[in-house]
Amino acid sequence: MSTVQLTPSVDVRRAADRFSTQVGWLDSHHSFSFGHHYDHRNTHHGLLMVNNDDVVMAGTGFDTHPHRDMEIVTWVMEGSLVHQDSTGHNGVIYPGLAQRMSAGRGILHSEKNDSWRLGGETHQDPVHFVQMWVVPDSSGVQPGYEQLEIDHELLSGGLVTVASGMPQHADATAIRIQNRYAALHVARLQPGGSVELPDAPYLHLFVPRGAVTLEGAGALEKGDAVRFTATGGQRVTATEPAEVLVWEMHAGIAA
Repeated sequence: MSTVQLTPSVDVRRAADRFSTQVGWLDSHHSFSFGHHYDHRNTHHGLLMVNNDDVVMAGTGFDTHPHRDMEIVTWVMEGSLVHQDSTGHNGVIYPGLAQRMSAGRGILHSEKNDSWRLGGETHQDPVHFVQMWVVPDSSGVQPGYEQLEIDHELLSGGLVTVASGMPQHADATAIRIQNRYAALHVARLQPGGSVELPDAPYLHLFVPRGAVTLEGAGALEKGDAVRFTATGGQRVTATEPAEVLVWEMHAGIAA
């Protein structure tokens, strides 16, 4: 972890400027270098290394593949996603359900669109989700999995702590991650609703749904992101029904 002297900045990143991976079953947009997309100037912000905005078609998904030494948080916007891993954990992730997988010393998992039936009719809806990776405090830990329903808490319209390793969030956090310097907050906003961003050395704001305005920076549309360094306290206000994902980080990755 790194806590070097920082210069305040607010860096707006537009949706259209993201890396993109598009195959028949997947429409994926990457905020940072990912897979064969690489830019040495865009590998992470703070402790956040991956912010993938994915749409997966029905009956398809990511086959079993490995991860290690990464805290992986998945947030579903629409549809549902089936998770299975080599430690025996499995579950269905849907909107309002917080989910975290600690890859630790090594884990295999798969993620598939959960097609479902209702009244004898098969629904073939895509699943839209954001997957975010942060580095853990230490490598080689025991792999783990956690999920918890927090849909009721989101009705407040405020920032809800979804995942955190920060001691001050111990009583308010839905799920724990193994990094004491990082926390993910989510807000579901109706038009006119607003939240104030925390103050931290590093913040990452992402708009996966709807549209908002950011104090001092203007309009943000679906897929836009903002990287804050050594600043915070700005207000985010919805101009249409929206959700925002906010990573609060009190350290960065050492160079």
